[in-house]
Amino acid sequence: MTSDQAIALLVLIGVVGVMIWGKIRSDVAALSGAAVLLVTGVIRPVEVQGAFASPAILALASLFVIAYAIELSGLLGLMIRKAISLCGRLGAAGIWLVIVFCGLLGFFLNNTPIVVLAAPVVRDVAKSLSLSPKRFLIPLSYVTVLGGCCTLIGTSTNLLVNDMARNAGQAPFGLFEFTAPASLVALAGGVYLFFFSDILLAKAGQRDPEPVPADVDADASDASLGEPELFAVERPLNLRKAGLSLVVFVTVVVAAGTGVAPIAAAAFAGAVALVLARVIDVDDAYKGLRPDVLLLIAGMVVVGLSLETSGLAAVATGSLVDWMKPLGPLAALAIFYGVTLVVTEFLSNAAVAVLLTPVAVALAESLGVNPRPFLVAVMLAASAAFATPFGYQTNVLVFQMGRYRYMDFVRIGLPLNIVTWIVAVLAIPRWFPF
Repeated sequence: MTSDQAIALLVLIGVVGVMIWGKIRSDVAALSGAAVLLVTGVIRPVEVQGAFASPAILALASLFVIAYAIELSGLLGLMIRKAISLCGRLGAAGIWLVIVFCGLLGFFLNNTPIVVLAAPVVRDVAKSLSLSPKRFLIPLSYVTVLGGCCTLIGTSTNLLVNDMARNAGQAPFGLFEFTAPASLVALAGGVYLFFFSDILLAKAGQRDPEPVPADVDADASDASLGEPELFAVERPLNLRKAGLSLVVFVTVVVAAGTGVAPIAAAAFAGAVALVLARVIDVDDAYKGLRPDVLLLIAGMVVVGLSLETSGLAAVATGSLVDWMKPLGPLAALAIFYGVTLVVTEFLSNAAVAVLLTPVAVALAESLGVNPRPFLVAVMLAASAAFATPFGYQTNVLVFQMGRYRYMDFVRIGLPLNIVTWIVAVLAIPRWFPF
């Protein structure tokens, strides 16, 4: 092992260990690791510059501003309230329709503000119908997470995997390229939740609540738009701002979906247009940027690059391929998905995407098959943090609001992980042959 490989490995172990420890913010841990790699010469300044100026970072920052403009206009809150009022008279079925609606919103909008706005209303409607809110809040979080997996812009994980794959020489994904298999996974997860969440959570409301740990690391989650408190306020609808923000958002999606412009360019132009049109002022645009999330991703990209430039990733992948090659591509895909699924329960989605995307490409190339199935597996599995309340920020939010116990998430989330794992492994090769 060379000195650069040893340093890269030690930095990786240190960053991962600090993230699992949870006493230091994830973005600080990632940036500290990047600083060590830069000072020791494992990574060059130009490579660090490239990580911080990557298309994924630009796209995420711009989408944060656009989505926050939609939030501030009152449009999203109005949509959710209208959905609740229309479905409230249907009882539990109406609440499930709202959950499905929120999942569909998750295709295009970050799920954190969706859950923050919808969860209190779902809770209140459930109570008005003499139903336990515990039956619906976990499914609300899980369904919006599954919805976010279905498009390139639904979650930061997908954008980051796409960017890392492009750096590895792969063609970028289209906005809806993997929507079909991801939607099938989401549908399977939704059906499981509809039929089994009531059974698994039937007695949850009869127990005393478990205290919420004081050191919950909400940074170890998908990118979120601003602090949760910002979205707890009911915002009046501003028709001009709502209309313009919706037009800009739809234009960005159409431009990216049709290939008129890359998602980073389309989103950046849209965000600037909203500021120039005074739909969102500059100060609010900065609030929506979430620099902690962007810096976490950039820092982890630097750590991931060190594994490639030092040759450590090639050595590790070679050992992995020697073990997996006799199993065939389908078995390799199943094992790789499972590994990603386990790792993402303990690390941030960004960390998992950065660490495992190069491995996915190298593994597929060594097996002599198309890397795309393995990249889609990373996208889906890296967001499927269902077995813990702390793997995803929306889980943390409903954990607190619903006063769940930790084991409630394990009880309902672990089978969900297995269901989505099986469906994903069967569905991905159907649309992305080896």
